[in-house]
Amino acid sequence: MALVMQAAGLTAFLAQQFPQVAGDFAIDAVTEAELVVRLKVAERHLRPGGTVSGPSMFALADVAAYLAILARIGPVALAVTTNCAMDFMRKPEAGRDLLARTRVLKLGRVLAVTDVLIYSDGGDQPVARAGLTYSIPPR
Repeated sequence: MALVMQAAGLTAFLAQQFPQVAGDFAIDAVTEAELVVRLKVAERHLRPGGTVSGPSMFALADVAAYLAILARIGPVALAVTTNCAMDFMRKPEAGRDLLARTRVLKLGRVLAVTDVLIYSDGGDQPVARAGLTYSIPPR
């Protein structure tokens, strides 16, 4: 499906609708094939042992899936997560941002299914994988 929002519009939407977390994320790329979102890792994202916490990685996956869907349907603030399954596969590299490479696998009238692979910036092996389903309100 063709894109209806680009990085600038998605960034502005996130800042307007979710100002409490918008500064944690940056959109690195938006294409018809995938959307790449960066978690700007800070001290508040870490857990004991110096690695990025699971809740922070979940937030990255959720935001990335949301933005990938909005890039295709436009600014629908009330699209919501209905399901998430997440696998944590390896420890993220210390001191590096995380990148979520996100694909929309199915975009229907009321549901969207996404796949998110999370990498340490510069890493070639995913540290986590998430499958998220979103409910899309009537438009």
